[in-house]
Amino acid sequence: MFCNFTEYLIYPILMSDLVLSLQNATIFQHENEVLSNISLQILKGEFVYLIGKTGSGKSSFLKTLYADLPLKQGEGQIVDFKLKGLKQRDIPFLRRKLGVVFQDFKLLNDRNINDNLRFVLKATGWKEKVKINQRIEEVLTKVGMQSKGKNMPYQLSGGEQQRIAIARALLNDPELILADEPTGNLDPQTSLEVMALLKKINANGNTILMATHDYALLLKYPSKTLKCEDSKIFQVVQKKTP
Repeated sequence: MFCNFTEYLIYPILMSDLVLSLQNATIFQHENEVLSNISLQILKGEFVYLIGKTGSGKSSFLKTLYADLPLKQGEGQIVDFKLKGLKQRDIPFLRRKLGVVFQDFKLLNDRNINDNLRFVLKATGWKEKVKINQRIEEVLTKVGMQSKGKNMPYQLSGGEQQRIAIARALLNDPELILADEPTGNLDPQTSLEVMALLKKINANGNTILMATHDYALLLKYPSKTLKCEDSKIFQVVQKKTP
């Protein structure tokens, strides 16, 4: 059960600790206003949930953060990039500092897992074969998939594919991981396993913003929570069980 704060207050924080900062930002999906007057901050090392009903604006919010949608109103800064007025040529550099995990995995089914990860590294500027192979081995080990590199995506379960998607998000050691409903296509037990992995990654220092509608995860792994509702985003706190 949750109770709501009427607004999200910003306190003085060292700029070096900020991973994401928005002030009076309005989110648009094409010409339609989805969320308005957003002011929030996320600090290095935080694990933050983003909750809300389907259609409440969670995905549009995340798309704005990785520059799939432009920020047209208000101010926003993410991993040292200003979102408003971000030039098209700078978007690839922003995305190299982010890791994005999607609900539907988005793996390439025409190549094996190693080649899926190799494709991302080469696309983001990696050139040395030895270092590429070493990095692939490192991230697969982090997610417990080190024996699956030669498998095709369709040979893996949904939970395994999502672990690979998380490994892909870790390739460039991102300053912030954006996870859009990463357990949405998984059964409850597998969801808990993937969630435990994300919390482990967070405990190792990675900042994570995770959109979800699975309140059972929030109860098992409580953390800072933002809610999309009535075109707003505000922080909520979980009431303690008596």
